[in-house]
Amino acid sequence: MIAGMRAGGRRLVGGVREPGAVVRRGARGLLLAAGIPLCGSLPTAAGTPEGPLARLEGPPEAAGAAAQRAEPTPVLGYRVVREYPHDPGAFTQGLVFHDGVLYESTGLRGESTLRRVDLDSGEVLQERRLLPVLFGEGAAVVDDRIVQLTWRAGVGFVYDRETFRLLREFRYAGEGWGITFDGSRLVMSDGSAVLRFLDPDSLAEIGRLPITAGGVPVPNLNELEWIDGEIWANLWTEDRLARIDPETGEVVAFVDLSGLFPDRLHHPDADVLNGIAWDPETSRIFVTGKKWPRLFEIEVAEAP
Repeated sequence: MIAGMRAGGRRLVGGVREPGAVVRRGARGLLLAAGIPLCGSLPTAAGTPEGPLARLEGPPEAAGAAAQRAEPTPVLGYRVVREYPHDPGAFTQGLVFHDGVLYESTGLRGESTLRRVDLDSGEVLQERRLLPVLFGEGAAVVDDRIVQLTWRAGVGFVYDRETFRLLREFRYAGEGWGITFDGSRLVMSDGSAVLRFLDPDSLAEIGRLPITAGGVPVPNLNELEWIDGEIWANLWTEDRLARIDPETGEVVAFVDLSGLFPDRLHHPDADVLNGIAWDPETSRIFVTGKKWPRLFEIEVAEAP
């Protein structure tokens, strides 16, 4: 998400809608006008309703009482193991490390891509561009496929992992933010305090999970990663990660990444922390941000 002015949960570039996104409202929400195919592509190649974000049910006083009874959620720190180059033009929305390969999904209309990236050099080895009217979001690897979301168009894409060839589109209600794969289900965020579960084959929604910390809903769940049996989530505009129990939805710990992005690396286009990737072979954790010039390998540590 872009820190700053919001429109439906996010700031639009320049505070207004970008030109060229011609839309009309139909029975199912916003649709691209005049026969523009969503699956179409630019030379290198890659709505439905904008309905309200999911909301937790129950009176606020119940949440307050639960919070008073609950133990404080632990807050952990971090240690930087290594820094890697990262494209400062990449508005990172999704980050995945699979079989030794780093994949990245980037956003902003006219700039959205799916990429294969060399970790050590930061070089973009392969890229597929989305149509200029689409705003790319999170991505997840499911076996030999890559699933990519878009923000408010209500459409996602499935690609061949090796060739980036488009295999199919799928639809979902509301907004798409982050997505990860837990080995049997896709887990999707929409900016609310509720995660959705999708069947990895049909891509139909099969369940929802409210996320809480000490009994209080945790909103703005953004980019997601499955790490060693937990769902890790960026919290939009915050310099911390939430580690979530996938069975209960309770945040078992926050990881405070304050100070990760030093002043020496700041530039005018740099935006918020976003992007978590995990290498299960070596247990390495990678994090970065939108238009950050560095990607960081970190270890979680006790808070100082």
